[in-house]
Amino acid sequence: MTTTTYKVRLEPVGIEMDVEEGETVLDAAFRQGISLMHGCKEGQCGSCKSRLISGEIELLKYSTFALPDYERETEHILLCKTHAYSDIEVELLNFDEDLLSHAIAVKGFEATVSKVTALTHDIRLLEIELDNPMKFWAGQYIDLTLVDAGVTRAFSMANAPVNGKHLSFIIKKYPNGAFSSQLDRALQPGAPLQAKGPYGTCFRREGRTGPMLLIGGGSGMSPLWSMLCDHVQSGDQRPVRFFYGARTRADLFMLDEIAAIAAAHPDFEFIPALSHATAEDDWQGETGFIHEVVQRRLRDEALSGTIDAYGCGPVPMIDALLPVLQMAGVEPDHIYFDKFTPATR
Repeated sequence: MTTTTYKVRLEPVGIEMDVEEGETVLDAAFRQGISLMHGCKEGQCGSCKSRLISGEIELLKYSTFALPDYERETEHILLCKTHAYSDIEVELLNFDEDLLSHAIAVKGFEATVSKVTALTHDIRLLEIELDNPMKFWAGQYIDLTLVDAGVTRAFSMANAPVNGKHLSFIIKKYPNGAFSSQLDRALQPGAPLQAKGPYGTCFRREGRTGPMLLIGGGSGMSPLWSMLCDHVQSGDQRPVRFFYGARTRADLFMLDEIAAIAAAHPDFEFIPALSHATAEDDWQGETGFIHEVVQRRLRDEALSGTIDAYGCGPVPMIDALLPVLQMAGVEPDHIYFDKFTPATR
């Protein structure tokens, strides 16, 4: 059976690619190693929002938060939900030349569980082995599927890309999570998994000299730890400020590993903050939500050079953080973020 294929032209970058009938434009780009701006891949975040210039399309179900009705009336579309029914031309509203130059074709891998380690009462370190090495950039993520349960979730790598066959992930455990609840049960060493990736636009930019801000909370540690390890292994000497938000002292982890990095790198500082510190915590450090701490620190410390800021965590955290960074003078095109959107069923 012959598959119908259409041409997609992406402006203003002048890139042409194929899309098969029944395939979304974003998936077609992934398949051909064309890295477009994206986030959730599920029509919830709006990161891949573009404008249809010409051609016939169908939009699959999406969130009107990501694409309001008034924008749909002006031919705005979400590439992750767009099926083509003719050759089409699309105007990219958000694109990154650096991202396009770092594109890696998305591939599928067979995998097995190596180890699951408890880091806190609800944070686990999952380690897996792929059948073949995967190339990725520090900060990217993959889709992991539980073969036996047929459940797929997206998780950011926590390791540097130097070893693309052994991957690790820092995952928050939810009692009713279809995937995460299996971390202390079914996911024993040897359990089969399927992996697909890499995805993500929030990866460490190389060859920069200005300060790097890493900002996260909860399982947002995973991509930030990947970036930090990659930064250290590269020998890069740029200043780093690592902000991490937790509820209580018991929610902090990997403190010894971070202290070792701080001891070896004089212009590195780890700034943890507790939002719900108790008397039992005996906490002398920063308190409040992490975006508030970032705001205070950027006001009090003069960082010279062009700042690169990476924010990874839940949607409310990122939404609160973005205006803080912009008001502090961080250039918009040097702010990279990964919004951890809730899983959809």
